[in-house]
Amino acid sequence: MSDAPFRPFDENLDKDAALAHLRRATAGADDGELFLERARSEALVFDDGRIKTASYDAGEGFGLRAVRDEAVGYAHSSDITEAALSRAVDTARLAVGDGGGVMAPGPMATNTRLYTDDDPINGASFPVKIEALREIDAFARDLDARVVQVSAVIAASCQEVEILRPDGTHLRDVRPMTRVNVSVIVEQGGRRESGTAGGGGRVGLDGLLDPADWQAKAREALRIATVNLAAVPAPAGVMDVVLGPGWPGILLHEAIGHGLEGDFNRKGASAFAGLMGQRIASKGVTVLDDGTIPDRRGSITIDDEGTPSRRNVLIEDGILVGYMQDRQNARLMGTEATGNGRRESYAHAPMPRMTNTYMLGGDTAPGDIVAGLKDGIYAVGFGGGQVDITNGKFVFSCTEAYRVQNGVVGAPVKGATLIGDGATALQQIRALGNDMALDPGMGNCGKAGQWVPVGVGQPTLMIGGLTVGGAGG
Repeated sequence: MSDAPFRPFDENLDKDAALAHLRRATAGADDGELFLERARSEALVFDDGRIKTASYDAGEGFGLRAVRDEAVGYAHSSDITEAALSRAVDTARLAVGDGGGVMAPGPMATNTRLYTDDDPINGASFPVKIEALREIDAFARDLDARVVQVSAVIAASCQEVEILRPDGTHLRDVRPMTRVNVSVIVEQGGRRESGTAGGGGRVGLDGLLDPADWQAKAREALRIATVNLAAVPAPAGVMDVVLGPGWPGILLHEAIGHGLEGDFNRKGASAFAGLMGQRIASKGVTVLDDGTIPDRRGSITIDDEGTPSRRNVLIEDGILVGYMQDRQNARLMGTEATGNGRRESYAHAPMPRMTNTYMLGGDTAPGDIVAGLKDGIYAVGFGGGQVDITNGKFVFSCTEAYRVQNGVVGAPVKGATLIGDGATALQQIRALGNDMALDPGMGNCGKAGQWVPVGVGQPTLMIGGLTVGGAGG
């Protein structure tokens, strides 16, 4: 596959012919588009002192969509040819039926550029990447004699998309992505614990391969691992919890963010359905989804329908003021698309998805919030979690947490899980720190079998009355 820019209408398709097929597919429909994509990705994994994985994937294709009311006709192919496109028309038209729809106005064009369009895979040579992984491994092992295992990952990808609309509008976006992760395992007295740190964004590899950057990640991974060496079994029961800034916003993303996506609310499946304009959170709580932050993992210049990304306020001072919308759900709900129509690839139809979802900070010093915790948990790192969108109930595991009693941070705890529901948790936020931070750039979000990169963030905050699952009382 060529490294030359992706230009399907110069190399694979005649643009006028493609537009004619698109118009035939969407005649009598409410909406639709031709989405073309070329994606390349590389991942190098250095594990246990050697290269464990060196993978490179490349693919391209198109997706043709026609939308009529709630129905979606979608056909896709990895063969970008007029013959394949012609065959796709009949499948897409199945949603249109007898027609009668009125084509929705197309998205407004934008000249905004939120990230580079350079392919990060070519930003460093293969030998340079391999040597960087060897240096990360050696550095992490030299940090502490208790380190018995190191794993390091360098990943880079580039997604090039073109969108053709029935009115002839032609949109293009090039989306780079990079990430470096470091994991360590330490052993002491027969006990082993692990720690992981990493991140990246829509940036080149230069900064991530700078020793100052990956050395900081290695030190942070070691710090987490050594903290967990001293961890005691987590308590169990209902108690107040303080969440740290940045990555703990993943709880916000899962427990609350999905419930504010337009499709769940249009169908009445969300715990927040029908509550627009009502108070759903404590005063002072403001939550945004913002796809316009330069270079961030979850940012998109345009979404996968061609709508420019926006800074969308979802909750303002505790009041529900907005949902995240793609074009179909926005039209059916009588509102505007918000730039949240996203898809994993050309093989998937778009749906409302988050970009960078975060809670704004307050005016309280983080130390004062922790000092105000009488008996509870201070959680600063999270692993996996599960959420039921219909009722907002969540279960999240902590990767770094501490017992706090009478405002004093005590021993780290192991095996803590946080259990609750998003709607109640929003109402039980009792303090907001002045230290809002975004995560380091490592989030992925799954929905209906599709995965997209996202960002999260929040300040230090206290939530009252969460159930903590642990090993003891």
